[in-house]
Amino acid sequence: MTDLSLYRNIGIFAHVDAGKTTTTERILKLTGKIHKIGEVHDGAATTDFMEQEQERGITIQSAATTCEWNGHRLNIIDTPGHVDFTIEVYRSLKVLDGGVGVFCGSGGVEPQSETNWRYANESEVARIIYVNKLDRLGADFFRVVKQVEDVLGANPLVMTLPIGREDDFVGVVDLLTRKAWIWDDSGDPLKYEIKDVPEDMVDQVEEWREKMVETALEQDDEAMEKYLDGEEPDIDTLKKCIRKGTIALDFFPTYCGSSFKNKGVQLVLDAVVDYLPDPTEVKPQPEVDLEGNETGKFAIVDPDRPLRALAFKIMDDRFGALTFIRIYSGRMEKGMTVLNSSIGKTERIGRLVEMHADSREELESAQAGDIVAVIGMKNVQTGHTLCDPKDPAILEPMVFPDPVISIAVAPKDKASAEKLGIAIGKMIQEDPSFRVETDEDSGETILKGMGELHLDIKIDILKRTHGIEVDVGKPQVAYRETITQRVEDSYTHKKQSGGSGQYAKIDYILEPAEPGTGFEFESTVTGGNVPREYWPAVEKGFASSMEKGVLAGYPCLDVKVNLFDGAFHAVDSSAIAFEIAAKAAYRQSIPKAGPQLLEPIMKVDVYTPEDNVGDVIGDLNRRRGMIKAQEPGVTGVRVKADVPLSEMFGYIGDLRTMTSGRGQFSMEFSHYAPCPKNVADEVIKEAQERNKNS
Repeated sequence: MTDLSLYRNIGIFAHVDAGKTTTTERILKLTGKIHKIGEVHDGAATTDFMEQEQERGITIQSAATTCEWNGHRLNIIDTPGHVDFTIEVYRSLKVLDGGVGVFCGSGGVEPQSETNWRYANESEVARIIYVNKLDRLGADFFRVVKQVEDVLGANPLVMTLPIGREDDFVGVVDLLTRKAWIWDDSGDPLKYEIKDVPEDMVDQVEEWREKMVETALEQDDEAMEKYLDGEEPDIDTLKKCIRKGTIALDFFPTYCGSSFKNKGVQLVLDAVVDYLPDPTEVKPQPEVDLEGNETGKFAIVDPDRPLRALAFKIMDDRFGALTFIRIYSGRMEKGMTVLNSSIGKTERIGRLVEMHADSREELESAQAGDIVAVIGMKNVQTGHTLCDPKDPAILEPMVFPDPVISIAVAPKDKASAEKLGIAIGKMIQEDPSFRVETDEDSGETILKGMGELHLDIKIDILKRTHGIEVDVGKPQVAYRETITQRVEDSYTHKKQSGGSGQYAKIDYILEPAEPGTGFEFESTVTGGNVPREYWPAVEKGFASSMEKGVLAGYPCLDVKVNLFDGAFHAVDSSAIAFEIAAKAAYRQSIPKAGPQLLEPIMKVDVYTPEDNVGDVIGDLNRRRGMIKAQEPGVTGVRVKADVPLSEMFGYIGDLRTMTSGRGQFSMEFSHYAPCPKNVADEVIKEAQERNKNS
């Protein structure tokens, strides 16, 4: 029986290029998991094992690995920083107990850091902060600390101070022990000396230490009183207070270093062990019923309770499908049968493995608190709950955003056509933010995703991993339709052809609903003119019609239907007759209700050097963007804007040209807004052409 207080399930997350993967490599080296350090820029990092990751130097999938530090077991997940893959960050945070937020010493708090931080706040994950790359030009630890306060609204608790900056960065001062850790130039993380604080830093160290002590002692009234009476707290008391405050999310212990130069990582590892919670110290996962409502029960972390586990990631590799599982309570053993309560099917646990990036160690069993992978599960998807068949329960599932961009793909030859379906099936299982549908009219396969890079990499995986050549159409935007006027109307469905006929009459009002509500239906029929048993059929008829708008065939949103009267026939009326009436009523009335095309608007966050701000803003205006804010920073300016997705294709190339390669941007879906007439006319014309050709 393992001691759960020695477990730490942590994730490393940050903006793209802040050094998460490099930091993970250093951790693996220090904990003895690897002996040679692989570099991201050489494409040799342990956790970046996909070809696409090695080439682009970015992390796409979150990779899991396990290591030991100071007698504690660390399950670490290295997550991607790029905005198109935030889904990976979101689902990793869902199953973690703690996190390390990595920030670049010169870039500071960048757009993606904000999104990840927001996800971590929503998931209530305790974090420590690590300011990396202090050897970089323009790196400034104190500026980043200030940004964490101002931009993220968080409370950083500074635990180490840098000694020297940029090229002269040699080590850090640990405020807790008042000792300086100084590394030599060999690049070996183990070659360091612990010395007294450099004389020119003594005052600065005392000032920051006092702040740290005062903030920490707010967690313990008794220790605070003693401190105010002049009694200095000992290190154990301070550690206890810092741990308490970190788990309560009152503050975030903040460290500094340079992972690439191997300086400062040991102290971050110590902090993970000292301050981040073990699985028993985190709020237990709520259980829900089949409708998704909380039942009031929780999956308490305890190996002796019934099994509760969440599948948070599925990955296909050369050995078959790997399902990553976080066990919340109970035990999982090789050969046992578990129930997938999300779909009501049982599965047998064939092989249990502990992952180390893409290599693995076989296990006989695992227990509450573990993150493991199971090989060969058939029906499990991301977000499904695995539990004890005798004591079923469902854990709170994950919610994934809808894709906003799509492309059509067609296989180049017959052999590819057969393989395409199987390959796409595997890819959908691995990535819940990736969707596929077949266009009934043209027979094309439509891939939908979170952004251009997302779909770009999916096409790359099809070609390389699955060996399928496809022709790719130009990206399509997920437009929507709605109505702008209230219409009161009536429709009668009559069919008589010998024998019993069909009859249904409905009187109804169609009106615009609140934005974001989708489709609403209510019936205010009185006196039994339309019997209650036919109301669901009317609702079904309208709801199914909403999937295709009258302007360009896009789904229709934010419409409210009120059925207020009608008539029926004792013999000829049926649910199907009322459903047909509702479908015909939709086609009859929507064109009268001022139909309007809506386009997805993206929240765009551009980072540009100061000299290019004018060009960047002018360009965003040309793309019909609404500038929301401009925030000057030390190394450049952040411009925030709302821009229609249709105008953002190929933006990265234009931004790089304007800023001589120094600009960066991220975007995520914000809301739907009405299309200007000229754009709407163009989209509708294209849709009519497509329908004509098919």
